[in-house]
Amino acid sequence: MARNGKSINVKIATAKVIKALETKLAQLKKDKANQKINEEKHQKAMEKYNKEIATLALKVISKATNLQAHVRYNGVVNVDFDLPKGAIDLPAEPEKDFESLNDWQYKEMVDEIENAIRILKMTDEEVVSTSTYNTIARYL
Repeated sequence: MARNGKSINVKIATAKVIKALETKLAQLKKDKANQKINEEKHQKAMEKYNKEIATLALKVISKATNLQAHVRYNGVVNVDFDLPKGAIDLPAEPEKDFESLNDWQYKEMVDEIENAIRILKMTDEEVVSTSTYNTIARYL
């Protein structure tokens, strides 16, 4: 529903919805096939990002507050501190340009999209109803 209380009423061609679902399905399958590689690349980018932040933070450690150090059960030393707002300019955090899904999420999404495509291909309707569109909109 729109903010003013009126619902949005649009008619979308069935062929366009099928094409959009097929595109999303292909992207999901590609992301899943490349997930391990994509996750490793993102992890390396995050490690580089975190090291950049650590380098920046250590340059202004004298401004730190709430400095705490703990030795964990395995002997690893954990150091935690706060820096005042504006003490460092953070670089842009690496973003994921892929969808990361566990196996059951992936299977569920693929099954639902494939079912929707099959049903839409069987219809003689030229446009998708609002209720159908609302059901599949999360995949588009």
